Amino acid sequence: MGIFDFLKKGLQKTKEGFLGKALSILKGGNLDKEKIEEIRELLLLADVGISTSDYIIEKLKSSKEKAPLEALKNVLLELLGQDESIKLSDVPPTVYTLVGINGSGKTTTAGKLAFRFKKSGKRTVLGAGDTFRAAAIEQLKEWGSRADVPVIAHQMGADAGAVAYDTVNHAIAEGLDVAIIDTAGRLHTKENLMRELEKVHKVIKKLRPNQPEEVLLVLDATIGQNAIQQARIFDKSTGVTGIVLTKFDGTAKGGMIFSIKRDLGIPVKLIGVGEGIEDLKDFNASDFVDELLR
Repeated sequence: MGIFDFLKKGLQKTKEGFLGKALSILKGGNLDKEKIEEIRELLLLADVGISTSDYIIEKLKSSKEKAPLEALKNVLLELLGQDESIKLSDVPPTVYTLVGINGSGKTTTAGKLAFRFKKSGKRTVLGAGDTFRAAAIEQLKEWGSRADVPVIAHQMGADAGAVAYDTVNHAIAEGLDVAIIDTAGRLHTKENLMRELEKVHKVIKKLRPNQPEEVLLVLDATIGQNAIQQARIFDKSTGVTGIVLTKFDGTAKGGMIFSIKRDLGIPVKLIGVGEGIEDLKDFNASDFVDELLR
């Protein structure tokens, strides 16, 4: 599936929920006060958020573009900023940790990411750092089998830091390129669990002081604006370097992506749609906005 087909599938509900009506208004020519207010309401329905919606509206009002649709495109691209791909360390192994609340799609994302690296020729290992749920360990092993990469796992209830240590140590000993560590889902309001996450990162740094290269926060796109508060707290605790947005195919709230970048300054690096092993792509702002306004 090409990138535009991928985005078309993923953004369908957001387009139906917001842009079906908004595009007809924007294509209608000059924007009067009534049309502007209607677009604002549609932005809010798409979970763009109040402050970001107001920002977009003010930009539309002051734009010198004669075509309102082109003006909207420009402001959306400005909000998303420059694309940032996930980084690879100069000295392997590159370590990635995936963090987020329960049900956001971390384990699935870990498997898809491992497949991406494997497919590109990178020798990769997965670490089953979610030791709270036996199902998570088995799920990651299944993804490891599908992606054809090894999985380092301990028993349910084991110390997550020990799993992280063994995963990175294995990658170093075997001369691997990438280590991807899944972590247990945790409510961002539970301080003791957030401290455990900090411990996982301290253990990694004992082996590789400059790692993890990326702390990727996996957010479920269907929760809309609730994702913003989650991201703030995880960033404070772990220093989030990038966001993975999952479940775009199940939401009409895709507008939250614009608030995340504007409010938090954390780039969206990957976007996931569907359960297929290849349904994880680099986020590209231009492609995203083009498909959204197509």
